[in-house]
Amino acid sequence: MGARAVTPRATPWTAYTAHMRRTRPAWLQWTLIVPVLACVLLAVTWGSEPSTPVLVVGGLLLVGAVLAAVHHAEVVAHKVGEPFGSLVLAVAVTVIEVALIVTLMLSGKGDTATLARDTVFSAVMITMNGIVGASLLVGASRHHLPQFNPEGTGSAVATVVTLAALTLVLPTFTTSEPGPVFSPAQLVFAAIASLFLYGTFVFTQTVRHRDFFLPVGASLGAEDEHAAPPTAKATWLSLIALLVSLVAVVGLTKTESPAIEAGVAFVGFPQSFVGVVIAVMVLLPESIAAVSAARVNRMQTSLNLAYGSAMASIGLTIPTLAVLSFWLPTPLVLGLEPVQLVLFALSVVIALLTVAPGRAKTLQGWVHLSILAAFVFLSVRP
Repeated sequence: MGARAVTPRATPWTAYTAHMRRTRPAWLQWTLIVPVLACVLLAVTWGSEPSTPVLVVGGLLLVGAVLAAVHHAEVVAHKVGEPFGSLVLAVAVTVIEVALIVTLMLSGKGDTATLARDTVFSAVMITMNGIVGASLLVGASRHHLPQFNPEGTGSAVATVVTLAALTLVLPTFTTSEPGPVFSPAQLVFAAIASLFLYGTFVFTQTVRHRDFFLPVGASLGAEDEHAAPPTAKATWLSLIALLVSLVAVVGLTKTESPAIEAGVAFVGFPQSFVGVVIAVMVLLPESIAAVSAARVNRMQTSLNLAYGSAMASIGLTIPTLAVLSFWLPTPLVLGLEPVQLVLFALSVVIALLTVAPGRAKTLQGWVHLSILAAFVFLSVRP
């Protein structure tokens, strides 16, 4: 997920895992052990109905496999450099997100037509308000008025808003098909436009105007000095581990999907809350990295991670689902409902007011987190 930031090699998540590589033998690293254990559990339980304790262990290994996959994707991304590093990491995270969505849509017992929308919208709300809000609050509390580049961050916000409007807002108002869905031609257009916007932003962020996305006062190339590139051996090991992790994620999702839906139903939450669960799982590594960056006064890195995550969640996930929709058993309902539209509009206005000054304040953090709290509450009690 750090691929959605300026450069994955500079994230605190990468720095931490680089330290672990130096201080522990390869075979003792949890990022290698967890995917293997997940695959072993998957092989043992495939085709059966696991007991509750096994499902709990499988759920923990699923979360661990997601974190491990992101770590290994960052290692590979660090080695290949920009702009290809960002694409490697973004593709890996998109595979995880799409796998979770599609598996639940194929195996879900209830109406899963809105699962893609609920997941992507949850990712947008968590990144724009949760990650941004927590980063602003932590950064401003520790460093008073951390600065960031409003020009680069404003460009990221504009791209996120445009992507969300094209893919999640417009289907609510189009009339070619009944309901908040795109017609096939409209869906193709939205997918192509999303890919174009995402690709254009990645080029701008990593090549054309990279200096707009560096921490205030940093020089070009400064971001690359925080972690040495991995060796060829470490890169190949991470590439293999990444593939194993992705297999584990896809397989365990299929095994765990009934338990996820049953758990949401057991606590009395609506089925749409499954999308929130998926988004939280996928965004966990970037949330940790963004808040860690804010603690050390790297607010620009935090905002890059947050808005970049939202961008990739829309710009890559929606086009992939658009292609897969021809084989899915249910239509792809993408249009937001009225309450979601209000929350999105409020998030856009507050994001613009936050970015404009180029300085972070604790009040802004609390405002963003209040919007996130409203989103979570209304997801539970719509």
